[in-house]
Amino acid sequence: MIARATRCVAAIVALGALIAGGSIALGQDLPAPKDTIFARKILMDSIGHNMDELEGIVAAQKVDLHEGKEHADIISVMLMAFPHLFPTATNQWKPNVERDPGKDTFASPEVWTKFADFYKRAQDASQLAFKASRAENETVFKDFVGQLVNPC
Repeated sequence: MIARATRCVAAIVALGALIAGGSIALGQDLPAPKDTIFARKILMDSIGHNMDELEGIVAAQKVDLHEGKEHADIISVMLMAFPHLFPTATNQWKPNVERDPGKDTFASPEVWTKFADFYKRAQDASQLAFKASRAENETVFKDFVGQLVNPC
């Protein structure tokens, strides 16, 4: 719980710095779309890795609740940031075009045309992961992880 509180305080401080230095931050160039796409690929890979760990923990004969809660907490934080890595400039989807899986996006165009839905689903999944990270027992933990599998 302390680790999450520390991350929340750090996020608030960073947001405050952004607001306080808004004229500087607003004058900065945005990263190139390819850099943002790369960043979200890394984040998606990390979410996937932590989900694999959660699924392995849940499938084990003896559930390591502490370890599982740590992975769930990490997923919760990453899912809060995830939709923010989809600015309009990164919508590079074109029909019938071969794409390089290493650098091109495979995100569906619906991410941008139905962004509010995408954002809500990411936040709902983040809340499920958060609840799993706060589960008091194995049964509740497994239930939340089971609900988290589909959205992730």
